[in-house]
Amino acid sequence: MRAVVTAGDGGPEVLSVGEVEDPRPGAGEVLVDVVATAVNRADTLQRMGYYPPPPGASEIIGLECSGRITELGEGVEGWSVGDEVCALLSGGGYASRVAVPVGQVMPVPAGVSLVEAACLPEVAATVWSNVFMTAHLDKGERFLVHGGGGGIGTMAIQLAAARGAEVYTTAGSPETLELCRSLGATRAISYRDEDFVEVLTEVGGADVILDNMGAKYLGRNVSALATNGRLVIIGFQGGTKGELDISALLRKRGSVTATSLRARPLVEKAKICCEVVENVWPLVAAGRVRPIVETTMPLEDVARAHQLMEDGGRAGKIVLTL
Repeated sequence: MRAVVTAGDGGPEVLSVGEVEDPRPGAGEVLVDVVATAVNRADTLQRMGYYPPPPGASEIIGLECSGRITELGEGVEGWSVGDEVCALLSGGGYASRVAVPVGQVMPVPAGVSLVEAACLPEVAATVWSNVFMTAHLDKGERFLVHGGGGGIGTMAIQLAAARGAEVYTTAGSPETLELCRSLGATRAISYRDEDFVEVLTEVGGADVILDNMGAKYLGRNVSALATNGRLVIIGFQGGTKGELDISALLRKRGSVTATSLRARPLVEKAKICCEVVENVWPLVAAGRVRPIVETTMPLEDVARAHQLMEDGGRAGKIVLTL
């Protein structure tokens, strides 16, 4: 099959498309013919050698895909050959076929094309598991997500707003700030010209913060929390080592949680996917949450796609088609 291969760790130039052995579905897995996959920040980290796949996962980059089931592994029920699906992966998405644990296979939401569906599993599962299953964001609470124009940000804004939260976000360009407002953000904060701590302090602080910056924003995030606020860290674009003022956290009775999705046990990922189908897909079908696709390009342009991701300043997700 066709798949993205790497010539060692490094920049986007190490990526190319080659021929590799076809996967076979094991017990409890399905084989999917991939129609599209999407680029995530974690993919660039894996390419550079900083984020290896968990034991047993495919070495091929790619954390989500959409396509059609072509084979059922032993013991799989509830799915048929030919079903159109999207899937959350531990790896293997940048390829024409991938074997997927059945618990991580989801139907394509009504009204969404197969190409659009490729960019939903990772962001939907990340936002739902962290903002709602971990931080328990409730209706009427204030929610802050950093990087509102990215894949995680655009999904988080829409989901939080659809479930009745007051949404704040940080972003850069005027165009991205306007996109965030159009998706449901009460206040889009320019990280170039404004201080999100001041903005949130004026309204009483954020009940939940979803952060992908890590060390760089740690102290400021704690300052921006409301009493009983919950900070959930899911990335470290701003570094891995920061200083935490325990006294400030204690005064707010706040909490800091750091989580990842990729290496969770299959049973946990299956539960997350089940909740996504139950809670997120109806909002997508109703048009209240939509996939934000910034650009679509063929798999052969994978190096350019990674370069676009690293250049930043873009809104929505980059989709690779097969």
